[in-house]
Amino acid sequence: MTTARELIVEADGGSRGNPGPAGYGAVVLDPVTGETLAEAAEYIGVATNNVAEYKGLVAGLTAARALFPDATVHVRMDSKLVVEQMSGRWKIKHPDMKPLAAEAGRVFPAGRVRYEWIPRELNKHADRLANEAMDAGKQGRQWEPSGSTAALDAVAARNAAAPPPSGPPGDAAAGAARARAALAPRAGGTPTSAGAGTSGAGASGSVGQAEDGLFARDEALAAQARASLASAASQESAHAEATGDFEAEAAAPAQGWTGPDMGAPATFVLLRHGETALTPEKRFSGSGGTDPELSAAGLRQAEAVAAALAARGTIQAIVSSPLTRCRQTAAAVAARLGLDVQVERGLRETDFGAWEGLTFGEVRERYPDDLDAWLASPKAAPTGGGESFAAVARRVAATRDRLTAAHAGRTVLLVTHVTPIKTLVRLALGAPPESLFRMELSAASISAVAYYADGNASVRLLNDTSHLR
Repeated sequence: MTTARELIVEADGGSRGNPGPAGYGAVVLDPVTGETLAEAAEYIGVATNNVAEYKGLVAGLTAARALFPDATVHVRMDSKLVVEQMSGRWKIKHPDMKPLAAEAGRVFPAGRVRYEWIPRELNKHADRLANEAMDAGKQGRQWEPSGSTAALDAVAARNAAAPPPSGPPGDAAAGAARARAALAPRAGGTPTSAGAGTSGAGASGSVGQAEDGLFARDEALAAQARASLASAASQESAHAEATGDFEAEAAAPAQGWTGPDMGAPATFVLLRHGETALTPEKRFSGSGGTDPELSAAGLRQAEAVAAALAARGTIQAIVSSPLTRCRQTAAAVAARLGLDVQVERGLRETDFGAWEGLTFGEVRERYPDDLDAWLASPKAAPTGGGESFAAVARRVAATRDRLTAAHAGRTVLLVTHVTPIKTLVRLALGAPPESLFRMELSAASISAVAYYADGNASVRLLNDTSHLR
């Protein structure tokens, strides 16, 4: 056993029903070698995702203290809620969370623990343990360790197409080994499902753009995710694991470069509408609110982007969300190009329910529990019958499939909103649901995705606002 006094704790928890049958998993790792020092998992009965995540944190910290009471600990979790609350940046208001957070805070002195949010694909070990615990509970038994990290790595190595990356222990090699182990089939079983009973990553505590509640990018985390997943056994397995939360994503375009090029793609030029009065105030503005018109600034933006697209001369058809701000933006472009506008309901913005017209801070004050649930899982809907990001993904994927079939080989302008655009980009990249929270999209900005007949998709341009300068 290593004598290192710095430890990594990765923890996760899940609930099949939220609340429903729940369990947690935690692993203690050597930061230099990547060696698994301890594992913990338990079925905890009926509970919520957040309770299970907190219990996983407590178990991981307790296991680390049992190994080295004087250690410093680096906690990595894919629960933004737990990470932000334990870091002291978010208040803990839910009565079920307060005692668990206090318990976690007592395991080590606060100065010896630091917290980091990681994408779900980098937390596969703890996720696997949590799902094993829930599976065991379903069968009326307690969880028992199913194998060491070394055994999992051996299985992964046999299935990997490329040799492990070179580099110092605990660097790319250790991270890639854990990624391969998580993505490769376990001995005697099938690949672990990332979406089975685990909660998704949340968002940051301040709104970059409250129109859809999504937040600014973090390039460091994105680079870390790409580096770890680059050495996975296959892109197909990585895609299946990363998108397991959404039923619609079974039909998402295939990723990779192995398929043949089958001619001109259907290219969607994705245009976010211009500003409304709510945009600079960073208020939730979806399909369930007042349907605001473009502001004076938004009208100027629409004219500017219309002139830019006319100068390019590539748009062959225009499809718009039914909401007024999109139809106004589309009309400005159509007038320049001499084209008609087709209205497509599948391109409408998320329905934010009772949050419509509110700022993020106002929602936090009025509906703290609902907001916490929404930040923790793409399946959670806003208060008052709003629409979850999972539901939006299904709707947008179905719309994408209809439009690509209808416009094969053509370049089509889709005038829509933040959430549909980010969802189309995410699906084209095969990125996990939490990537929605790591993009920024300006009003009247242009992105583009090309869909090829062989099933591949290519994001060709992102967040271009050069037409506004």
